[in-house]
Order: sequence, then structure tokens, then C-alpha cells
Amino acid sequence: MNAKYDVVVVGGGAAGLSGALTLGRARRKVLVIDAGEPRNAPAAGVHTYLTREGMPPRELLAAGREEVIGYGGEIVTGAAVAAERVEDGFRVVLDDGSAVVADRLLLATGLVDELPDVPGLAERFGRDVLHCPYCHGWEVRDQAIGVLAIGPLAVHQALLWTQWSEDVTLFLHTGPEPDADQREQLAARGVTVVEGQVAELEVREDRLAGVRLADGTVVACQALAVATRLTARTDLLAGLGLKTEDQEMAGHVIGTRIPADATGATNVPGVWVVGNAANVTDQVIVAAASAVRVAAAINMDLIMEETRRAVTARRTSTGHAGGPHRHAESHGGTGWHGVSLPPEEFWDAFYGEKSQVWSGNPNAALVREAADLAPGRALDLGCGEGADAIWLARRGWQVTAADISRVALDRAAEHARAAEVADRIDWQRHDLDKSFPEGSYDLVSACYLHAPTDLPREKILRAAAAAVAPGGMLLVVGHAGWPSWEHNPPEGVHFPTPQEVLDSLEPAAGEWEVLRSEEFERTQNTPDGEPGARKDNVLKLRKLV
Repeated sequence: MNAKYDVVVVGGGAAGLSGALTLGRARRKVLVIDAGEPRNAPAAGVHTYLTREGMPPRELLAAGREEVIGYGGEIVTGAAVAAERVEDGFRVVLDDGSAVVADRLLLATGLVDELPDVPGLAERFGRDVLHCPYCHGWEVRDQAIGVLAIGPLAVHQALLWTQWSEDVTLFLHTGPEPDADQREQLAARGVTVVEGQVAELEVREDRLAGVRLADGTVVACQALAVATRLTARTDLLAGLGLKTEDQEMAGHVIGTRIPADATGATNVPGVWVVGNAANVTDQVIVAAASAVRVAAAINMDLIMEETRRAVTARRTSTGHAGGPHRHAESHGGTGWHGVSLPPEEFWDAFYGEKSQVWSGNPNAALVREAADLAPGRALDLGCGEGADAIWLARRGWQVTAADISRVALDRAAEHARAAEVADRIDWQRHDLDKSFPEGSYDLVSACYLHAPTDLPREKILRAAAAAVAPGGMLLVVGHAGWPSWEHNPPEGVHFPTPQEVLDSLEPAAGEWEVLRSEEFERTQNTPDGEPGARKDNVLKLRKLV
């Protein structure tokens, strides 16, 4: 394996391999991680798959792996045990301790069939204990077929199986009692209804012979249909900030899936889902087909990001952006790169270069200074990708979060939905030099309001101070100098001290109480990932009148 891929596909079933094949043909660098334990392994063949009808599942997957490899894709046998967002994409850890990084993730992890606790059922699942008539009905046509009721869809299931056999028995087991209309439907289709719970399966010469009830009665049948609960695998979800949701059929829950939009995109930017993990009812051919559509969406998402980078590079090379820009947190003054782009375009291009720019963690100074404050109304200026606003919302604050970049705000809103605090944050686009959020606030936070574009920082901070309600707090955090790795900083850049910030607010006597005014040092990784250091400062004020 290589260290970095365009896309890592977790799961090498029909959906995962189909997605990898599509991406490989799009000349993407793709890795498929597969544990080699397909859900349909016990089945004798794959059905309703045009041109592959009846092919053994492992043969189908082996052919798919060869095709993926033929287009440059890589496949590794192993289980993905953890995944998380990192600065340059997503890091996936395998069960052997190795790890890879990808710009995008495609989850094709499939699902788990949760079977009722009946002795002998699990051992025969996929052979003569069946779940889908379209997958297995032809193979057991005209045989004695039992249907094990465990939920409210059992009558529907029994009626469905009458298309393949006239000898269908519904074992009520733990399912609900059919009403009068349902019993009439069953009788009209010749379905026998058997009361009582099933105790175990009767097997002779490795073939299902019948069902033994709790009272000892044995009812002969050659195949037993059971509607399993279909549960999406959740091993990687917590680290990515994903959750499952219930999937219903006819108003009844039949399992869980990972929610996604029509393109397969989840609510975590950069993560897609396909196959049974996204829709528990998809058959093999449907899962494979949908993966083509999802892979195309991933490829286009990568193309758009690469285009944004190319535009930025072109502007840089032609002088439109005034030279290569630094990591945004390095900026500590105004205009030192001679940036000529309008501020909104500059910041949209900045955030568009990566699927995630910042760590996703709130600023340490905000956490330290606001952790003990009683929640109220907060204003987060220059909110970026929303980590500070989300942290405040999780602690009970009602937050207005402002930024000039629509790209950043859209991304922040997605993160808030994933964190389940979207209803507590109002995302507003403002060029703070020209417009400012309305209202008064119990906390106004301005963390690292530095920019390489012309930024009237003093004017913005005065507006911030005016927005603080009596008794409320103003928190201003900024850089006190260039970082340790900046060996040739631009000349003429001044980093205001806390006292200079306070003086610039033009406070009236007795208007503010200074709670903290100090400089501090913190560690921060360099752009190359090495440990570095920088000095920052903080000014924390309480408004008295």
C-alpha cells in the first residue's frame, strides 16, 4: 500500500468493487480494503444479475477484483478498524496496525443480518434458510416453504412467497396475531397458519426437513423464509462523526442505514456511502449499479477541488494573488502579500483548496476563557469552518456565527448538522468591513482576526465591542508574532498587543473591566507536520454599562 490515495473504498463487495472500478477508469488512485467475508458467501449463486446469473458469490468478487486491479486499483485484505478526519484528508487504520490516508472515503461496508434466536437457524442461513424470494425463490420453487413471523410484515412476506410455491406455511412464532382481513387473505392464497413458537429446526442429511414447535410438533418444510433485521455496520462511524438512521418499509422499521443524499454523500464532507450500508434492500446488481453513480459524484467532487486549487495557482503565477499565500493562521497583519483579489474571492479560494482546513477543534483560548460562562447569546466573528460556534452551541449557547466565505459557512453548517446543534447556530455571511451582525450578545468572540487582505481590524473590533450587552464578555485572541518556522517574515507587519487592542476600542472610563490581558505561548505543527511554537495574546473584557 501507498501512504496516500485519492479514494479509499472500505468494503470489497459488489458495491465497493464497482465504485473502485469506476474510479480506476477515471484514473484515480484507489485502494479497496476488504476483510474477505462477503455477506452472501453461504449462497450457492448470485441471482438477478444480468450476464452473471447463478455465478458463485466469491467467483463474482474475484472477477471484480481482477478488473479493478487491471485499471490500476489496489486491493488489500484486512479489516478497517478505525477512520478519522486528519488535516490532509481521512486516515484509515487496518487491523494489522497499518494506516493509509485518502482525500475521500467511500463506505461500502454492507450490513449484518440479525437473525431470531432459533437453534439451527444461523447455520443454515443462505442455504435453505432464506431472506429474499427474488434472490432464492426460483431455487426452492414448488417446495414446502415456511415463513417465520418475527414482525408486522410477516403476512406480506407469506403472501409474496406464494408466487413461488402453493405450499406456504406461516409460523406465527413471535410475530403479531394477524387480523381478520389478513387471515382472509392468507386463506384465499392457501397459506397455512401455525400457532405457537418455533423451538428449533429439523435437519436430515444436511438438509432442512422441518420446523419443531415448542410443544414438540414437527411441521415439514424444505425451505424457511425469515425477514432478518438488516443493520448497517457501524465500526467506523464514530470516528467520522456519522450515525445510522432507521429504514422503514410500509411504515415499519426493517433495519438501519447510513443516511446520504441521492449522490451517496453523507453529512460529513468527503465521505460517501453505497450499497447495503446506504439502502438495506438493494440486491447485488442494484448495489453495483448505484456505486457507478456514487463514484462519478466522488470524481466530480475531486475535480472541483482540484480546479479550485488550479485557479488559485494560476492567479498566483500570473500575479493576481500576489505570490504564494501562507497557512491562514500565519497571517498577522494587513496586505503583506499584496493580495489584489476581493476578500470574499480570496477566502473562498483559501477554503476551497482542501476539504477541511482546520483541525475541527475549538480554539484553546476560547475553551479556557468561556468554559465557566453561563450560556446565553454568543457572536463568533470569523467563524471559518465552525469549530468555535459548534463548541459553544454544545454548551447551550445560542450562536450567531459570521464569516466572509460562503464556502466556509456551508462547510460549517454541515459540521453543525453532524454535531446535532444546527438549530442553535445562525450562520451569516458578512464582510465585516461593510456589514455586521445585528443585535447584542452576552459573549462576542474574535479569535485570530488576521488576514493577508486589507482588513480594518480596529474598526471591526470597535463594532464587536458595541455588540456586547451590559454584563457581557468581549474576547479578543490574536497572534503576538510570527511562528517559529517563519524565518523570513514580511517586513512592516505589526502584531497589536492586548493594551493596543484595548486602546483601539476607545473605551470610556468605567465602561469595561479587564479580566485578562496577557501573552502566552503554544505549540503548533509547522506546515510540514513538525512541532513548532508561536506566541499569541488574549484580551478578555466585561462590559459594565
